[in-house]
Amino acid sequence: MPTGATPNPLMNLLPIIFIVVIFYVVVWLPQRKQLKERKKMLAEMKKGDAVITSGGMHGVISNVRGNLVDLKVNEETRITFSKEAISNIKKPQDIELENKVEVVK
Repeated sequence: MPTGATPNPLMNLLPIIFIVVIFYVVVWLPQRKQLKERKKMLAEMKKGDAVITSGGMHGVISNVRGNLVDLKVNEETRITFSKEAISNIKKPQDIELENKVEVVK
């Protein structure tokens, strides 16, 4: 009976380690970066910022109180949201573009 070389147990774990490293680089790193950017955005919100909520409502921040944000939707309507409900802060160029859009009939 021929005797063969015994395989190194570390070589059996190498594909699993490789998959974990690829998963970390492809999934976890971008997600951590995105979470960090979101936390920064929520911390830097201030009165006068034009925002979009996670429900799609557009408005301007009229007051920030701890974890709550008062959103001015029109001249008479103000709605209170949690900071976490804000999904995006509009950039000035986006606001200018919205104002330039003409209604086509």
